[in-house]
Amino acid sequence: MKVVIDEKIPYLKGLLETLGYTVLAKPGAEIGSDDVADACAMFVRTRTRCDEALLAGSAVRFIGTATIGHDHIDKEFCKSAGIVWKNAAGCNADAVLQYVQSVIYAWASSLEGLSIGVVGVGEIGSRVAAWAERAGMNVLKNDPPKAAAGEKGLAPLERIAEECDIITFHTTLERDGEFPTRHLADEKFMNSLKRCKLLINASRGEVVDNKALLSALKNGRVGAAALDVWENEPFIDKELLERAFVATPHIAGYSAEGKMNATRMVLEYFFDFMGHDKERLSALRLLPPENDVVTAASEREAVLAIYSPLADTKNLKEQCEEFESLRNNYNLRRETKSYRIMLK
Repeated sequence: MKVVIDEKIPYLKGLLETLGYTVLAKPGAEIGSDDVADACAMFVRTRTRCDEALLAGSAVRFIGTATIGHDHIDKEFCKSAGIVWKNAAGCNADAVLQYVQSVIYAWASSLEGLSIGVVGVGEIGSRVAAWAERAGMNVLKNDPPKAAAGEKGLAPLERIAEECDIITFHTTLERDGEFPTRHLADEKFMNSLKRCKLLINASRGEVVDNKALLSALKNGRVGAAALDVWENEPFIDKELLERAFVATPHIAGYSAEGKMNATRMVLEYFFDFMGHDKERLSALRLLPPENDVVTAASEREAVLAIYSPLADTKNLKEQCEEFESLRNNYNLRRETKSYRIMLK
C-alpha cells in the first residue's frame, strides 16, 4: 500500500517502510491529485489543502496532519468521502509557550505590574495564562465558546482591549459559525485599544487584520507587534514586517519536542486505524541537548539563552522573499524543559 507524506515532517520517513508501505515524500504544497490517487493515507502539514480537488476519487481513507491547526482540511468533504482525519492537538503547546515567553522577555526587562490578555485558552493559551500568573502578571482570559459553555473567570474582548498591556492570540481560525475568529482583531478592535504596548499573534495569520494592525502601529494604538503568523503567507506585508518588533516565519511551534510529539500522535492514530502494533513507536525518542545545563541569573536570562526570537527576526527581515524556505528548513530548537537551569 502507498502512503503520501510531506517531506518536511521529521521522524516519519523510514518507519512506515518497515511496515511494508510504499512512501512518496514531497513538499507539502506540491502534493497533487495524481500523487494521492492510489494512496491509502496521507501525512501532511498546513501547506497541503485537503479538499475535493485533491482527494476526489482517490483511495485515501486516512489523513494525519502533524499540526494543531486543521483549517486546511475540508472536513465536510472528508466526511462525505469516508475519510478519517486526525490532527495533533496540543503537540507543540509547550513550544509556543516558549516562543511567547521569549518574545515577552525580549521586549520587557521586568514583568512587574503588567497586565496580559490571553485570547483563546485552549492547550496553548491556558499554558500561557498559567505561566503569566506565575510570573506575576495580571491575567485576563478570553474564550467566547468556553464562556458560552458556562466556564467562569473569563473576560470579554472589550475589557482586554481596555486594560491589557500585552495581548496575545491563541485561537483557532474559524471563518463561520457562532464564534468566528477571522479578523477578530480588526480595525474596530485596534481603535478600542487603550494601553496595548505589545500585541502577539502566534495563532493564525487571519485572526489579526494585518492592515488594521499596521495602521495601529503607525498611530500608536499598538506599541509593538510580535508576529509569527501572517495574512497571505508566504507573501507577507513588507511594511508590517519592517515595523514588527518580532517577525518570524510561522515557526513558534517548531521545536524538536513539538515535532516529535506531532509525528508520534498522528502515527498513533494511524496505527489504531490500521490495526498496527504501537510498540514500534517506542523507537521515536529524542536525545538530551548536547549542552543541557544553562546557568543564568534569572528565569528571563535562562529563557533567552535557550531561545531568543530576535535572531529569527533578523533572518526574516533580511530574507522576506525566502519565507517558505526559512520555515521549511528551520533548525528545530529545543524546548526549555529539556535543559537543566541553574540560577546563580
